[in-house]
Amino acid sequence: MSTIYILWLRQIKKYFRSRSRIVGSLGQPLLFLVALGFGFGSIYQQAGRGSYIQFLAPGIIMMSVLFTAVFSGMDLIWDRQFGFLKETMVAPVSRLEIMLGKTLGGATVAAVQGFIVFILTLLVGFKPQNILMLPVAIGIIILVAVLFTSLGIAMASTMEDMQGFQLIMNFLVMPIFFLSGALFPLQGLPRVMEIITRIDPLTYGIDGVRAALINGGKFSIGYDFFILTVLTVILLAVGSFLFERIEA
Repeated sequence: MSTIYILWLRQIKKYFRSRSRIVGSLGQPLLFLVALGFGFGSIYQQAGRGSYIQFLAPGIIMMSVLFTAVFSGMDLIWDRQFGFLKETMVAPVSRLEIMLGKTLGGATVAAVQGFIVFILTLLVGFKPQNILMLPVAIGIIILVAVLFTSLGIAMASTMEDMQGFQLIMNFLVMPIFFLSGALFPLQGLPRVMEIITRIDPLTYGIDGVRAALINGGKFSIGYDFFILTVLTVILLAVGSFLFERIEA
């Protein structure tokens, strides 16, 4: 447990020491909120859907969590290239503990990033309809953070090149985001698109947060929690298996 805590704490300290990283990572969510929220707001309202900012904000919060969580795998490649991973792995602790420490650290950073973006959405004009459901939304954010951090670490465990990791993860992350319903309603989609969105794990994170904060989910919160929990357990297991096989 001490190893998990130390690695978790190391990830948190690294995040908060880099102010430029914190500020820089807020640029894209803010751009999406302002450009899309206000740019398409009138069109969305004319379609009888109400405020687009209300609809868009949960998707942008989860976008921030997704990007931060997945690219936390870069820290593993960085540690591998500069020898820190080798020093960690020769210590008398199990690789599972090392993997869990890095996963929890990356997930915590991603969740904190999501909370910061949530505050930004409030400044832009987002108004949660039921503040009592905020703990439920936080729970979903944490689940999604652990899920995609596990994915990032699983992918990083199979790679040694940082540029290759960025290319492959961008290839995965952009479709995951754009096909999750973050920018468009899930109701009334063509059959093919409906199937794709149901395969996308981020769909259930965004849907759960929308259901909790604006009562706008397509599925029930219980169903979203169930799917996310199952996928998180699976990816944690896959990430642990691949990390066990890594050669520092």
